[in-house]
Amino acid sequence: MVSSFKQLIQFLESPKLVLDESIKLDDYCVLDLSINNKELDIVNIGNPNLCQGYIDKVLERGNAQVAFGGYLEKRNLYSNNDNFSEFNSKRNIHLGIDFWTKAGTKVIAPKKGKVHSFQNNNATGDYGPTIILEHYYENIKFHTLYGHLSIQSLENLTIGQIFDKGETIATLGTPDINVNYAPHLHFQIIIDMEGKKGDYPGVCSEGTLAFYSENCPNPNLLLHLPS
Repeated sequence: MVSSFKQLIQFLESPKLVLDESIKLDDYCVLDLSINNKELDIVNIGNPNLCQGYIDKVLERGNAQVAFGGYLEKRNLYSNNDNFSEFNSKRNIHLGIDFWTKAGTKVIAPKKGKVHSFQNNNATGDYGPTIILEHYYENIKFHTLYGHLSIQSLENLTIGQIFDKGETIATLGTPDINVNYAPHLHFQIIIDMEGKKGDYPGVCSEGTLAFYSENCPNPNLLLHLPS
């Protein structure tokens, strides 16, 4: 199923956006939050204010409005949170692409889909308000997850509700709502939801990477953003 998805998705038109279309691709820049970024040695990115300060510097350097990246990055962002430890191993490998920009920014559907599930994952360090869409391409089903949304994004939402490509599905939340992160969108592709609803792991450990990197392929297979 995953290989079929990867083969088919490359033929979809590109690029696709998941944020307000009034923000052009020229206003995007790449952001590195990995443990390999030496600039972060003196920045506690687990603090939303300090993280935002660093992101603002990256945006200023790139003359950009949106900083994005992060698929399979190993990060220190989660090191102080007990929610990211399991069986004596750390979950610190990011499974989606993050889009760091202003709270209130519109989130749009990159492809037509229906609401699979949604909920407010409000534990510290989690997604906060989250929406998951279900999509079909030919005979392949896959899902897209949108995390760190505003609480208003969940109001009047219904299971099975259809969103067309380019339609606004949500807005980005503030740090108090998206549970202690600087404002951003976590965007992730998931092939098999494994029976989960409204939530799915967005970070994994080294020991589970083989499974999750297959079940959660690179979102840029769909988006085709320049890197």
